[in-house]
Amino acid sequence: MKKVKFYTLGCKVNQYETQEIRERFLEAGFLEVKGKEGADVYVVNTCTVTAKADKDSLYFIHRSYHENPKAKIIVTGCLSELERKKIKAQPGVSLVVSNRDKTQIVFKLRGKRKKPEQGISFLEGHTRAFLKIQDGCDNFCSYCRVPLARGKSRSKPIDEIIIEAERLVRNGFKEIVLTGICLGSYGGDHKPRKDLGDVIEKLEKIEGILRIRLSSIEAGDVSDRLIAKMASSTKLCPHLHIPIQSGDDEILKKMRRKYSRWDYLDLVKKIRKKVRQVAITTDVLVGFPGEEEKNFFNTMDLVRKITPLRCHIFPFSPRPGTAAANFPGIPQKSVVKERVKRLRIIAQSCSRTFCQKSLGKKMAVLIEGRSPDNPGFWEGHTDTYIKVLINSRKNLRNKLVLARLKKVTPGGVLSEILTQKPSLF
Repeated sequence: MKKVKFYTLGCKVNQYETQEIRERFLEAGFLEVKGKEGADVYVVNTCTVTAKADKDSLYFIHRSYHENPKAKIIVTGCLSELERKKIKAQPGVSLVVSNRDKTQIVFKLRGKRKKPEQGISFLEGHTRAFLKIQDGCDNFCSYCRVPLARGKSRSKPIDEIIIEAERLVRNGFKEIVLTGICLGSYGGDHKPRKDLGDVIEKLEKIEGILRIRLSSIEAGDVSDRLIAKMASSTKLCPHLHIPIQSGDDEILKKMRRKYSRWDYLDLVKKIRKKVRQVAITTDVLVGFPGEEEKNFFNTMDLVRKITPLRCHIFPFSPRPGTAAANFPGIPQKSVVKERVKRLRIIAQSCSRTFCQKSLGKKMAVLIEGRSPDNPGFWEGHTDTYIKVLINSRKNLRNKLVLARLKKVTPGGVLSEILTQKPSLF
């Protein structure tokens, strides 16, 4: 039996697409291997959001070659989409496949005719299922390469989404995470036009889905309809990941972001007024060309004001083919490193503040597995995406439990189980 190994870089969309590829290989009779065991075929699903993502993608290509120089190495993903010649020249690379043809890799490998895409039926290593409903992006922010690699925004038909979600539920998944490159643009290419609200309303009717969660969504795509749906739904999680990128209007304009700091702040205030206990998580890009201390101060100030549960902070790196790659005034690396450190301290404080407001409350927690960093504890999340730790000898994997949150720690919020019967809450 032929052996296959997968390496995945980047976002939830890439993780979903690797799962699509995995299932096609398993259906074709391949055996998936992990760890140090060598394989006959390697699939490296690359990312190019940052310079580090490029470096990591190349690392896994080289690692595959060193594990088995005779293996077929197949490379796909956003880096290979934009740097095809460079990737093709790497030792051991047998095939470079475009993003649009990812699901056809096993058929290309065997020289067979294409088969229709089938979506996924499980998600390796996860108890929450990512469900890709949208691809591509029309925004063209000045620092971002992704629209060049992914193309225009396009949306999956709702009937296909429902069929896939029903299959995932039959296989034991209780939470569905809707994902896309620009998730909020879903349905804009449909006739008649659709939006996320239409998808959510259909998914809510599926028996067995306990939670529906949204991945990253742009501020301009958080509609009044979506906010109202989140406020009234018993299944849509009160959690929105809305990237800030910067809290300074001058930098936001250079980034080609379509909002101001006050637009963002007003949006968060409106959401919090309508949706009880809603959690906001975000992304911040530090060290953009022209960012001075006064600009960075505004970013720190906005983060403090919105008090996000989580804040993903990453330094700017010039991406070839983007407008910002040629912008002057990139801060020195030492300055960027120091700013990242300062912002991380603020973000950690905001996270503690948000979590402390939930102490003593009873909240539903979906347990995902044993905590890798806290022996003896199970790890899961509330609907507001608070990470919870529960000490129990029982097998709680993929169980929805009612818990009381007790103490905030660096590893998560220590909690106690009250009941394992979801019907009670």
